Amino acid sequence: MSQQWIDTYSSLAAVEGLTHGFICRHPEVDVKTDRSMAIARLEPHFDECLEFLGVDRKCLAMCEQVHAAVVKLCGRNGPENTEFSKTDGLVTRALGQFLGVYVADCAAVFMVDPINQACGLVHSGKKGSELGITANAIAKMKECFGSRPEDLIVQVAPCIRPPDYEIDFAAKIADDCLAAGVPRSQFYDCGISTAQNLDRYYSYRIEKGETGRLLAVIGFTG
Repeated sequence: MSQQWIDTYSSLAAVEGLTHGFICRHPEVDVKTDRSMAIARLEPHFDECLEFLGVDRKCLAMCEQVHAAVVKLCGRNGPENTEFSKTDGLVTRALGQFLGVYVADCAAVFMVDPINQACGLVHSGKKGSELGITANAIAKMKECFGSRPEDLIVQVAPCIRPPDYEIDFAAKIADDCLAAGVPRSQFYDCGISTAQNLDRYYSYRIEKGETGRLLAVIGFTG
């Protein structure tokens, strides 16, 4: 029953050859511990969901996630299938290469160029949003793949929002995308707050740092 633990978005599901998913909370896994132990306990859950999505773990690149704004190229003229240090975002045009980020209140932002079959994924919380990481990813896709902002589809996953957090960084992400040239009709925000939906998502703030992580994944298979 892996499907019940995975959010998908119609904005991305319509793109031919694209696989994506946002792996949600598993109520039976005890995550009241530190980050590394929580992720270790969640590994079987993640593995089961990734298998359902058709994502090979060996082809999943992850970011170290240091709340910065660095975006790196993965695969096809860049490193493949590894953890990227001091990085909060990745872009790729390599078929079969998947990108992943962990979140637990910060936003996972999916970016897709259906023309060039390229995609990007960033971890954007308070600091990353202030530093413009989503705009950096859009610029990186333009530089590496010739992606045009007007062709991009952008989807924001569940994240913490006011009144449970003092800053609406989802709004900053939207502003940056529109300023970069992404059409408003191609920018999507699910509008869901992690803090208000603890039955399905983890919230670092509400659960006072002892909680699990949600896993966002994306990649083109062909």
